[in-house]
Amino acid sequence: MRAGKTEKPFARSSKAQEMSPSEPESDHEVGVQADRRTRWLIAFAVLAAAIMELIDTSAVNVSLPYIAGNLSSSVDEATWVLTSYLVANATILPLSGWLANYFGRRRLLMISVGGFTAASILCGLAPTLPALILFRVLQGLAGGPLQPTSRAILLESFPRRERGHAMALWGVGIVIAPILAPVLGGWLTTDHSWRWVFFINLPVSIIGVFLVWRYVFDPPYIRRPSTRIDYWGMGLLAIGIASLQVVFDKGQEDDWFGSHFIVIMSVLAVVGLVSFTIWELRSKNAVVHFRLLRYRTFATGTSLSMVLFFALYGSIVLLPLFMQELLGYPAITAGVWNSPRGIATMAMMPIAGILIGRRWDMRALLTGGLIVSGIGAYMFSFLNRNAGPWNFFWPQMVMGAGLSFMFVPLATITVDPIPQREMGYATSLIALARNLGAGIGISCFTALVARREQFHQERLGASMALGPGEGLRTFAWARRYLEYHGNPVSAAHGSLMMIYQDLLHAAQALSYLDGFRVMAVLLILAVPFVWIMKKPQFKSAPQE
Repeated sequence: MRAGKTEKPFARSSKAQEMSPSEPESDHEVGVQADRRTRWLIAFAVLAAAIMELIDTSAVNVSLPYIAGNLSSSVDEATWVLTSYLVANATILPLSGWLANYFGRRRLLMISVGGFTAASILCGLAPTLPALILFRVLQGLAGGPLQPTSRAILLESFPRRERGHAMALWGVGIVIAPILAPVLGGWLTTDHSWRWVFFINLPVSIIGVFLVWRYVFDPPYIRRPSTRIDYWGMGLLAIGIASLQVVFDKGQEDDWFGSHFIVIMSVLAVVGLVSFTIWELRSKNAVVHFRLLRYRTFATGTSLSMVLFFALYGSIVLLPLFMQELLGYPAITAGVWNSPRGIATMAMMPIAGILIGRRWDMRALLTGGLIVSGIGAYMFSFLNRNAGPWNFFWPQMVMGAGLSFMFVPLATITVDPIPQREMGYATSLIALARNLGAGIGISCFTALVARREQFHQERLGASMALGPGEGLRTFAWARRYLEYHGNPVSAAHGSLMMIYQDLLHAAQALSYLDGFRVMAVLLILAVPFVWIMKKPQFKSAPQE
């Protein structure tokens, strides 16, 4: 009964219906929406659901000090509000393709949006920190399928020749949301309450659920895969991914492998993920289709997606910290001056979509995007402690323009060889790669800055010791300044503290610049791997 209802909105020829399921090329246009207006309404529906989840995830970060104060806990304890969500979200992400087939993609998306919103309201009403952490786990579980399921629906609804335009719209939301979310979160938290960061999801979810209910239908190949459920695979996946996410989130805070807790979590992550991979490759009821990685283009594109989000989230972490810790910008001001990258991305993504629609080689566009983004990241390495807001403007504009030509071609070309019936499993793997890339990027750049700060502190201190003339002149200047403006008795001690504080700031600034250089090198080194991917086909193979 349900299948009969869902076949009407899709364009499928009678010849296509007679094709064998074993012929993947014949599946490329199955499920495509025949009506152009309906396609774009579906695009806005699924984009609203995905953006809601991304904004909520990023906006909560700036609210942690307020949450800690309001719920009578320390900031360290409040960080479990983030960790609990990320662990639950990462655990459910790879299962999205299987869940979509088991429950139906339309039903799963509506359940996810409704569950995410209900959990958000509970988070906003949470009276204690443990209750908030519990509700964040529920929110992470409900929000996990939103991005991969939304992306699968979007890709299936558009014919291959229009996927570039669809991915441009998708990219505007996915890339800009984590950049602008801290501004929204800071405004809601400072002018209203941290609880409004969660309540803001309600109107977006109402619109999203209505549009999904009205316009989204399951394609005819969405079927419950089996009556048997792979509980062993799900259990190993949960152990491995949850442990790995805890390592990423708490590693720097607990001194990485100097902590017994991080060592135990790392062992569990390795054992769980290796066992899960072996189990899934041998299972007849696999919940994650690793065999899709046999497609060279898909495997390479998924890896490059990890690199892209590694760099993107690394820069999202480093820039606000540079502005706030070294230049003393308030959180909202730092958020505002992080927005030029999003503006450039928004402006250039439609151009990337148009060029793809005109049959430009997506590999060339992706190569250009990586190079331009690398140049933008390298431009950040020329900042100093006297930098003004406009010194951040042009590097962000360059990097934002490059990101648009990275994201749209990569998102389009990666799934080019994937049959429609496997699209949900493919987008689940891509979402997992992006999630891991973001987690690794944040952890690695945070650790890099901390270690390089120690290195530069030792180097600068040694250079002052080797050059006593310069050191004595600086000490004498600081002492005279403090004697004139303060207490002459404590001027000697105060001048030493002033010099040491300046040394710490200089070491911290140099460590951030090292982070930007590493980011630039990584983006440039990814260029040769682009050409491993096959040139995409804009039309499906003839259906005979």
